Amino acid sequence: MTAPTETLAKTPLYDLHLAQGAKMVPFAGYEMPVQYPLGVKKEHLHTREKAGLFDVSHMGQVHLTGADAAAQLEKLVPVDIIGLPAGKQRYALFTNDQGGIMDDLMVSNLGDSLLVVVNAACKTQDIAHMRANLGPSVTIEVLDDRALLAIQGPAAAAVMARLAPETSDMVFMDYRSMAIAGIDCFIGRAGYTGEDGFEVSVPAADALRFAELLLAEPEVELIGLGARDSLRLESGLCLYGHDIDTTTTPIEASLIWAISPCRRSGGEREGGFPGAAVVLEQIRTKAVARKRVGLIGQSRAPVREGTELVDADGAAIGTVTSGTLGPSAGYPVAMGYLSAEYATLDTEVYAMVRGKPLAMTVAKMPFVPQRYYRG
Repeated sequence: MTAPTETLAKTPLYDLHLAQGAKMVPFAGYEMPVQYPLGVKKEHLHTREKAGLFDVSHMGQVHLTGADAAAQLEKLVPVDIIGLPAGKQRYALFTNDQGGIMDDLMVSNLGDSLLVVVNAACKTQDIAHMRANLGPSVTIEVLDDRALLAIQGPAAAAVMARLAPETSDMVFMDYRSMAIAGIDCFIGRAGYTGEDGFEVSVPAADALRFAELLLAEPEVELIGLGARDSLRLESGLCLYGHDIDTTTTPIEASLIWAISPCRRSGGEREGGFPGAAVVLEQIRTKAVARKRVGLIGQSRAPVREGTELVDADGAAIGTVTSGTLGPSAGYPVAMGYLSAEYATLDTEVYAMVRGKPLAMTVAKMPFVPQRYYRG
């Protein structure tokens, strides 16, 4: 007897993916394209060299309105939301009472409201978390009727400028509302590849037309989840549920930069977020048992997620959380957690691959230069 299969959701671009020959896989409850006929490596390199179009409509988009929406949301994250200027966005973390990371997210200030984008696998939990903890003065609207597309790569700005010249003066982490070809768009100059680019929220009914406008440009190719993963890993960016989760604090995860100064000890609005006592104590003492680090393989063999890391004597000292052979870097890259005493740059550790220890070196991330446009 066959077990019942999960009913998977489809994004508004599902038929386009099929028409373009995508290999579809289950991901966070959706049928998503993992690659197209071009193949993962060529899709990765195309994004680094020209422009890649990603369907990220599985992400959760939540609109928060209310005079104190920023103050209310700030109670749930260790980030300055009150001081986030209109027309800007900021990376944030939902933390739990132990200081663990419930999700990472993007918060954008639309001027009179906030737009929050959360990870697909966490969106049900995150929406419930906001409903339970934001005050009655905040209206929470889940934008199920909007798609999300990302165009990434060195040619992304030129492509967008042809469609919407007013995007040209946006810089990294700017956020704007504008119409493109009559389509109501929310646009952030950001992304998940380390490249310059834009993430564009559009009405679901207009998603196909918007995607076709972009694909009509000669530099643009559709890119699947496989290359999205290798691009973000080379750029040192965490994948929720793999490199960060409820068992990791921001300090263990080497995300101290995501704790706004005004929320740290002695700051204007010190603490006040779930797990603040744990997180602020870890910042104060610099004492954590383990740290997220970058790792470069000294052989050609890729080292995958879940691989055990050991010291020269074979004693377990950590685990790889993401790993691949970096198509742009040209060598195996990984990130993972190491016991704090091994987490310093240039330390040699060993990955146990099929019973053999492969030498790896603790290295600075990103593994390839980030190219965000800062003006």
